[in-house]
Amino acid sequence: MNTEKEAFVGGLEDVVANTSKICFLDGKEGRLVYRGYDIHDLVHGHATFEEVTYLLWYGELPTVAQLKNFTAELALQRELQPQVLNFLRSIPKHANPMEALRTAVSFAGLYDPDNGSETKAANFRKATRLLAQVPTIVASYERIRQGLEPVVPDPKLSMAASFFYLLHGVYPSEFTEQGFNTALILHADHELNASTFSARVTAGTLSDLYSALTSAIGTLKGPLHGGANEQVMKMLLEIGEMDKVDDYIDASLAAKKKIFGFGHRVYRTEDPRATHLRQLSRQAGVLAGDLLWYEMSRKIEDQIQQKKGLYANVDFYSASFYYALGLPTHLFTPIFACSRVSGWAAHVLEQYQDNRLIRPRAEYTGATHREFLPLAKRK
Repeated sequence: MNTEKEAFVGGLEDVVANTSKICFLDGKEGRLVYRGYDIHDLVHGHATFEEVTYLLWYGELPTVAQLKNFTAELALQRELQPQVLNFLRSIPKHANPMEALRTAVSFAGLYDPDNGSETKAANFRKATRLLAQVPTIVASYERIRQGLEPVVPDPKLSMAASFFYLLHGVYPSEFTEQGFNTALILHADHELNASTFSARVTAGTLSDLYSALTSAIGTLKGPLHGGANEQVMKMLLEIGEMDKVDDYIDASLAAKKKIFGFGHRVYRTEDPRATHLRQLSRQAGVLAGDLLWYEMSRKIEDQIQQKKGLYANVDFYSASFYYALGLPTHLFTPIFACSRVSGWAAHVLEQYQDNRLIRPRAEYTGATHREFLPLAKRK
């Protein structure tokens, strides 16, 4: 029992737990803002993921020289330490890719040149290595699972193009690179979502950056967070045909089965990220010569909007977009992590700047006065 009679809020919904200058969500108007820049302006202005990451970390968009140096440093850090590659080879091939990523990131921290140093400069260098190497870890483990050798990174490529090259060993098309760049920007940060909060809680104990991001990856793994887009694609594949959509949705709603990819804790209108991903899903379907998954998604969206009044969120159209690009569903959540490293690192770095241990209270609902009986008297 909470004798202080403080208000209990399930799931901390709408509870302000921190201050931040990184990201702003306007749930009523459906706006997502990075450091003062509307996400629509960044996408329409053809910003690169590298530019957006620089903005999140340093507070300002980079100059030409700053971007050149930052991009070059990221490219130089993509290659994994031999110990990390050997570790990836040792992971069971049936392991969940998010489990592999979580464990590999923790392992990689042991071999970071700045391991043990917690200066501001060292933490920015760690953040750069993590952003550069997480995509390499994801792609390398996927190739190892398939019996293929990991691909050596090409430092001339952008972050978006590099992932596809590391995964397939061939250079992506211009549309794939540009579309995936947009997806990375859209997933880069989202205020105090569950994984970011986990990262800040860990950082709040003054634990290291690798520990904080390991916490975040473990949180992102859950189907109610980063795993939702994988569940969306599984639903689309299960339905399989346009004429089965209505019956599937009706049956699911009647059974109170969760339809992944709809609704949001903050947004009360369309998720601004879904606006762009819907367009990308259609464009990717056109180029692939198969609009089935996009058209099914549109029909499901219409049904849920009419029957539940819910809007599509970031997970819904990212599923059909990634699938149209030829990405396997089990990589959807690790890809989310590849992008969100930028936001996680930004929040951890901000947490270190003005740290206070994050220690909320719980409302106790159990018994308060129980008589202790010696073991011999218990029945």
